Amino acid sequence: MVEIKVLTDVLKANDAIAEQNRKKFEESNVAVFNLIGSPGAGKTSVLEVVIERLKGEYRIGVIEGDIATSRDAERIAKLGVETLQINTRGACHLDANLIASALSEFPYQDLDLLFIENVGNLICPAGYALGEEAKIVVISVPEGQDKPAKYPVIFRNASLMLLNKIDLLPYCDFDIEAMKNDALAVNPDLEVTATSCTTGEGVEEWVTWLRSKMQQRNSKG
Repeated sequence: MVEIKVLTDVLKANDAIAEQNRKKFEESNVAVFNLIGSPGAGKTSVLEVVIERLKGEYRIGVIEGDIATSRDAERIAKLGVETLQINTRGACHLDANLIASALSEFPYQDLDLLFIENVGNLICPAGYALGEEAKIVVISVPEGQDKPAKYPVIFRNASLMLLNKIDLLPYCDFDIEAMKNDALAVNPDLEVTATSCTTGEGVEEWVTWLRSKMQQRNSKG
């Protein structure tokens, strides 16, 4: 019981800081999306392809979360967008306090669209709000089709599932419809897009989803 109370207190504290982050983002009219996925799912790759297509329309920034190195941030910075690296030095997820600290060094007020690429993990990041508008879960074909059934929390909390690396379907025992059914059983409102950053298949659907979210925000003033 003590452990449950401690965890509850931690999440409550995190949620309070996340709400402060959210208010800052709202005041600056910046849309924030939190990308969550396993190591190697292709989170950085799906960011690269969408940034290439949207950087002429929106002012984009990226906060990269990793345990160590700045390799993903270096890839994103080459695209000419604002980029900041957070190294957690062992922690398996970003939390709202880390984002709050980063905002003091990051010109988020000058952005229209901010992506937060979380530490590679399907479990820990799922329960930690950062102040984002929506969570996006990235899953890749080589991981197998059972992830929504085995790790339901992130699929329940996400608005979009990107099934990435579909160019590898011929080489994997993978049933897309079965995976979609498992994901929608957890979250009937979850939107699903299949992509390949290698071939470009499905990338326009991913871009269209983001454009629609931005247009919805703009129509609300």
